[in-house]
Amino acid sequence: MQNSTSEVLRQARRIVIKVGSSLVTNEGRGLDEAAIGEWSRQMALLAGEPGARREVVMVSSGAIAEGMKRLGWPKRPREVAELQAAAAVGQMGLAQMYETKLREQGMGSAQVLLTHADLADRERYLNARSTLLTLLRLGVVPVINENDVVSIEELMFTDNDELSALVSRMMKVELLVILTNVDGVFTGSPDESGSELIRDIWLDDDYSGCVGASKSSFGRGGMMTKMKTAMGVAKDGIDVRIANGRRQDILIEVLTDPDNALCTRFHPSKKPI
Repeated sequence: MQNSTSEVLRQARRIVIKVGSSLVTNEGRGLDEAAIGEWSRQMALLAGEPGARREVVMVSSGAIAEGMKRLGWPKRPREVAELQAAAAVGQMGLAQMYETKLREQGMGSAQVLLTHADLADRERYLNARSTLLTLLRLGVVPVINENDVVSIEELMFTDNDELSALVSRMMKVELLVILTNVDGVFTGSPDESGSELIRDIWLDDDYSGCVGASKSSFGRGGMMTKMKTAMGVAKDGIDVRIANGRRQDILIEVLTDPDNALCTRFHPSKKPI
Protein backbone atom coordinates (compact mmCIF):
# COMPACT_ATOMS: atom_id res chain seq x y z
CA MET A 1 0.00 0.00 0.00
CA GLN A 2 2.92 2.35 0.79
CA ASN A 3 4.36 1.92 -2.71
CA SER A 4 0.94 2.43 -4.25
CA THR A 5 0.46 5.67 -2.32
CA SER A 6 3.90 6.92 -3.33
CA GLU A 7 3.16 6.31 -6.99
CA VAL A 8 -0.15 8.16 -6.73
CA LEU A 9 1.68 11.20 -5.36
CA ARG A 10 4.36 11.11 -8.03
CA GLN A 11 1.62 11.10 -10.65
CA ALA A 12 -0.56 13.70 -8.90
CA ARG A 13 -1.83 16.28 -11.36
CA ARG A 14 -3.69 18.68 -9.08
CA ILE A 15 -2.59 19.75 -5.60
CA VAL A 16 -3.59 22.29 -2.97
CA ILE A 17 -0.92 23.94 -0.82
CA LYS A 18 -2.00 25.74 2.34
CA VAL A 19 0.22 28.16 4.28
CA GLY A 20 -0.70 29.88 7.52
CA SER A 21 -0.25 33.40 8.82
CA SER A 22 2.75 32.66 11.02
CA LEU A 23 4.68 31.33 8.03
CA VAL A 24 3.57 33.94 5.52
CA THR A 25 4.29 36.86 7.84
CA ASN A 26 7.25 35.42 9.75
CA GLU A 27 5.32 35.44 13.05
CA GLY A 28 3.80 38.85 12.36
CA ARG A 29 7.00 40.65 11.44
CA GLY A 30 5.75 41.32 7.91
CA LEU A 31 5.32 39.38 4.69
CA ASP A 32 8.22 36.94 4.37
CA GLU A 33 9.41 37.73 0.86
CA ALA A 34 12.08 35.02 0.88
CA ALA A 35 9.66 32.30 1.99
CA ILE A 36 6.96 33.26 -0.52
CA GLY A 37 9.60 33.40 -3.21
CA GLU A 38 10.83 29.93 -2.27
CA TRP A 39 7.34 28.39 -2.38
CA SER A 40 6.77 30.07 -5.74
CA ARG A 41 10.02 28.60 -7.08
CA GLN A 42 9.01 25.12 -5.97
CA MET A 43 5.51 25.48 -7.40
CA ALA A 44 6.98 26.53 -10.73
CA LEU A 45 9.30 23.53 -10.77
CA LEU A 46 6.46 21.15 -9.95
CA ALA A 47 4.14 22.66 -12.54
CA GLY A 48 6.85 22.63 -15.17
CA GLU A 49 8.25 19.16 -14.50
CA PRO A 50 8.45 17.35 -17.86
CA GLY A 51 5.41 15.17 -18.39
CA ALA A 52 3.84 16.22 -15.08
CA ARG A 53 1.47 19.01 -16.15
CA ARG A 54 0.64 19.68 -12.52
CA GLU A 55 -1.95 22.22 -11.49
CA VAL A 56 -1.28 24.07 -8.24
CA VAL A 57 -3.75 25.91 -6.02
CA MET A 58 -2.47 28.02 -3.13
CA VAL A 59 -4.57 28.71 -0.03
CA SER A 60 -2.79 31.45 1.85
CA SER A 61 -3.51 33.20 5.11
CA GLY A 62 -1.71 36.38 6.10
CA ALA A 63 -3.95 39.31 5.17
CA ILE A 64 -5.00 40.19 8.72
CA ALA A 65 -1.49 39.70 10.12
CA GLU A 66 0.00 41.89 7.37
CA GLY A 67 -2.70 44.49 7.93
CA MET A 68 -1.96 44.53 11.64
CA LYS A 69 1.69 45.26 10.89
CA ARG A 70 0.85 48.03 8.44
CA LEU A 71 -1.57 49.58 10.92
CA GLY A 72 0.90 49.28 13.80
CA TRP A 73 -1.29 46.96 15.90
CA PRO A 74 0.79 44.66 18.18
CA LYS A 75 -2.16 42.42 19.10
CA ARG A 76 -4.91 40.81 17.05
CA PRO A 77 -8.08 42.89 17.57
CA ARG A 78 -11.31 41.34 18.82
CA GLU A 79 -13.78 43.63 17.08
CA VAL A 80 -14.97 42.19 13.77
CA ALA A 81 -14.88 45.58 12.06
CA GLU A 82 -11.23 46.04 13.03
CA LEU A 83 -10.34 42.54 11.82
CA GLN A 84 -12.05 43.29 8.52
CA ALA A 85 -10.22 46.60 8.22
CA ALA A 86 -6.89 44.87 8.86
CA ALA A 87 -7.75 42.25 6.21
CA ALA A 88 -8.58 44.96 3.67
CA VAL A 89 -5.25 46.69 4.28
CA GLY A 90 -3.18 43.50 4.35
CA GLN A 91 -4.76 41.79 1.36
CA MET A 92 -3.26 44.43 -0.94
CA GLY A 93 0.30 43.54 0.04
CA LEU A 94 -0.37 39.80 0.16
CA ALA A 95 -1.71 39.67 -3.40
CA GLN A 96 1.08 41.90 -4.68
CA MET A 97 3.77 39.71 -3.09
CA TYR A 98 2.42 36.50 -4.63
CA GLU A 99 2.02 38.21 -8.01
CA THR A 100 5.62 39.43 -7.90
CA LYS A 101 7.17 36.15 -6.80
CA LEU A 102 5.14 33.92 -9.12
CA ARG A 103 5.74 36.28 -12.05
CA GLU A 104 9.49 35.98 -11.39
CA GLN A 105 9.05 32.25 -12.00
CA GLY A 106 7.14 32.79 -15.23
CA MET A 107 3.78 31.99 -13.67
CA GLY A 108 0.62 34.05 -13.48
CA SER A 109 -1.42 34.48 -10.31
CA ALA A 110 -5.00 35.35 -9.46
CA GLN A 111 -6.51 36.54 -6.20
CA VAL A 112 -9.60 34.53 -5.23
CA LEU A 113 -11.49 35.56 -2.08
CA LEU A 114 -14.17 33.19 -0.84
CA THR A 115 -16.69 33.15 2.01
CA HIS A 116 -18.48 30.30 3.69
CA ALA A 117 -21.65 31.45 1.94
CA ASP A 118 -19.96 31.14 -1.46
CA LEU A 119 -19.33 27.45 -0.88
CA ALA A 120 -22.66 26.76 0.83
CA ASP A 121 -24.76 28.10 -2.06
CA ARG A 122 -24.85 25.62 -4.97
CA GLU A 123 -24.82 28.18 -7.77
CA ARG A 124 -22.00 30.23 -6.27
CA TYR A 125 -20.09 27.03 -5.49
CA LEU A 126 -20.29 25.93 -9.13
CA ASN A 127 -19.32 29.40 -10.35
CA ALA A 128 -16.27 29.42 -8.06
CA ARG A 129 -15.25 25.95 -9.20
CA SER A 130 -15.65 26.90 -12.86
CA THR A 131 -13.49 29.98 -12.39
CA LEU A 132 -10.77 28.03 -10.60
CA LEU A 133 -10.73 25.33 -13.27
CA THR A 134 -10.42 27.98 -15.96
CA LEU A 135 -7.51 29.65 -14.15
CA LEU A 136 -5.71 26.31 -13.88
CA ARG A 137 -6.32 25.58 -17.56
CA LEU A 138 -4.73 28.95 -18.35
CA GLY A 139 -1.67 28.09 -16.29
CA VAL A 140 -2.49 30.61 -13.57
CA VAL A 141 -2.03 29.87 -9.85
CA PRO A 142 -5.14 30.79 -7.85
CA VAL A 143 -4.15 32.31 -4.50
CA ILE A 144 -7.19 31.75 -2.30
CA ASN A 145 -8.02 33.39 1.01
CA GLU A 146 -11.15 33.95 3.02
CA ASN A 147 -12.90 37.21 2.15
CA ASP A 148 -12.59 38.51 5.70
CA VAL A 149 -13.74 41.99 4.67
CA VAL A 150 -17.32 40.82 4.10
CA SER A 151 -17.50 37.55 6.06
CA ILE A 152 -20.12 37.43 8.80
CA GLU A 153 -18.57 36.35 12.11
CA GLU A 154 -21.00 33.48 12.68
CA LEU A 155 -20.29 32.06 9.22
CA MET A 156 -16.53 32.53 9.11
CA PHE A 157 -14.37 29.50 8.40
CA THR A 158 -12.81 28.07 11.54
CA ASP A 159 -9.50 28.92 9.87
CA ASN A 160 -7.90 28.52 6.46
CA ASP A 161 -7.26 24.84 7.21
CA GLU A 162 -11.02 24.38 6.85
CA LEU A 163 -11.01 26.47 3.68
CA SER A 164 -8.20 24.37 2.21
CA ALA A 165 -10.19 21.21 2.91
CA LEU A 166 -13.28 22.57 1.17
CA VAL A 167 -11.22 23.72 -1.82
CA SER A 168 -9.49 20.31 -2.01
CA ARG A 169 -12.83 18.55 -2.19
CA MET A 170 -14.30 21.06 -4.62
CA MET A 171 -11.35 20.76 -7.00
CA LYS A 172 -11.04 16.96 -6.62
CA VAL A 173 -7.31 17.15 -5.94
CA GLU A 174 -5.02 14.20 -5.29
CA LEU A 175 -2.99 15.91 -2.57
CA LEU A 176 -3.34 18.59 0.10
CA VAL A 177 -0.10 19.88 1.65
CA ILE A 178 -0.50 21.88 4.85
CA LEU A 179 2.66 23.84 5.53
CA THR A 180 3.40 24.87 9.10
CA ASN A 181 6.46 25.85 11.15
CA VAL A 182 7.27 22.32 12.36
CA ASP A 183 7.98 19.08 10.51
CA GLY A 184 4.55 17.61 11.17
CA VAL A 185 2.63 16.02 14.05
CA PHE A 186 4.74 15.09 17.07
CA THR A 187 4.07 12.77 20.02
CA GLY A 188 4.31 15.86 22.25
CA SER A 189 5.47 19.43 21.94
CA PRO A 190 8.10 19.56 19.16
CA ASP A 191 10.43 21.33 21.61
CA GLU A 192 10.12 18.66 24.31
CA SER A 193 12.92 16.19 24.86
CA GLY A 194 11.89 12.77 23.61
CA SER A 195 9.08 14.08 21.42
CA GLU A 196 9.12 12.30 18.07
CA LEU A 197 7.69 13.05 14.65
CA ILE A 198 4.76 10.81 13.72
CA ARG A 199 5.55 9.87 10.14
CA ASP A 200 2.34 8.00 9.27
CA ILE A 201 -1.23 8.40 10.46
CA TRP A 202 -4.04 6.09 9.39
CA LEU A 203 -7.72 6.84 9.61
CA ASP A 204 -8.31 4.53 12.55
CA ASP A 205 -5.45 6.05 14.57
CA ASP A 206 -6.12 8.35 17.52
CA TYR A 207 -3.31 10.75 18.32
CA SER A 208 -5.48 13.52 19.74
CA GLY A 209 -4.18 12.94 23.25
CA CYS A 210 -0.61 13.88 22.34
CA VAL A 211 -1.28 16.91 20.18
CA GLY A 212 -1.40 20.36 21.71
CA ALA A 213 -3.89 23.04 20.71
CA SER A 214 -1.37 25.87 20.77
CA LYS A 215 -1.45 28.42 17.99
CA SER A 216 0.19 31.60 16.85
CA SER A 217 -1.22 34.93 18.01
CA PHE A 218 -1.46 35.90 14.35
CA GLY A 219 -3.85 33.16 13.22
CA ARG A 220 -6.90 31.16 14.24
CA GLY A 221 -5.58 27.63 13.76
CA GLY A 222 -3.35 25.19 15.59
CA MET A 223 -2.00 21.65 15.15
CA MET A 224 -5.19 20.11 16.49
CA THR A 225 -7.29 21.83 13.81
CA LYS A 226 -4.75 20.80 11.18
CA MET A 227 -5.05 17.18 12.29
CA LYS A 228 -8.83 17.31 12.20
CA THR A 229 -8.69 18.86 8.74
CA ALA A 230 -6.22 16.24 7.51
CA MET A 231 -8.25 13.32 8.85
CA GLY A 232 -11.45 14.66 7.32
CA VAL A 233 -9.85 15.17 3.91
CA ALA A 234 -8.19 11.74 4.02
CA LYS A 235 -11.62 10.18 4.62
CA ASP A 236 -12.60 11.61 1.24
CA GLY A 237 -9.76 9.70 -0.44
CA ILE A 238 -7.29 12.60 -0.69
CA ASP A 239 -3.67 12.29 0.41
CA VAL A 240 -2.62 14.86 3.02
CA ARG A 241 0.78 15.94 4.27
CA ILE A 242 1.63 18.26 7.16
CA ALA A 243 5.14 19.56 6.65
CA ASN A 244 7.56 22.34 7.57
CA GLY A 245 7.19 25.23 5.14
CA ARG A 246 10.69 26.45 5.95
CA ARG A 247 12.40 23.19 5.07
CA GLN A 248 14.39 23.40 1.85
CA ASP A 249 12.51 21.99 -1.17
CA ILE A 250 9.85 20.36 1.00
CA LEU A 251 7.14 20.64 -1.67
CA ILE A 252 9.36 18.99 -4.24
CA GLU A 253 10.30 16.21 -1.81
CA VAL A 254 6.67 15.48 -0.92
CA LEU A 255 5.77 14.95 -4.58
CA THR A 256 8.92 13.44 -6.05
CA ASP A 257 10.28 11.46 -3.07
CA PRO A 258 7.20 10.85 -0.91
CA ASP A 259 8.65 7.84 0.93
CA ASN A 260 11.52 9.88 2.39
CA ALA A 261 10.07 13.40 2.67
CA LEU A 262 10.22 14.62 6.27
CA CYS A 263 6.57 15.19 7.19
CA THR A 264 3.48 13.54 8.63
CA ARG A 265 1.59 11.47 6.07
CA PHE A 266 -2.16 10.98 6.41
CA HIS A 267 -3.08 7.89 4.45
CA PRO A 268 -6.40 8.25 2.67
CA SER A 269 -9.38 5.98 2.56
CA LYS A 270 -9.50 3.96 -0.66
CA LYS A 271 -13.12 4.95 -0.91
CA PRO A 272 -14.61 8.17 0.48
CA ILE A 273 -16.32 7.56 3.81
